[in-house]
Amino acid sequence: MHLVKRVSKELGLTYKELGEEIGYTESSLKKSVYDNKISVQLKKAIELYIRNTKLEKKITEMENMKQNILDFFQKK
Repeated sequence: MHLVKRVSKELGLTYKELGEEIGYTESSLKKSVYDNKISVQLKKAIELYIRNTKLEKKITEMENMKQNILDFFQKK
């Protein structure tokens, strides 16, 4: 499956939404899928977006864990 199509589906984003996140237009993403080609720049932008998304999720989880620990000790 084409990278743009797969990532859009996995993240629940339209091509327009994904494009806005990575600095591409919806039409350029559609063309990439239609032509079944992906530029090095587009591939790298998507990879970095995925990495950033995962890191943001980990940060949120760690902040929640930190708050839970603080809440636990404040109750004592």
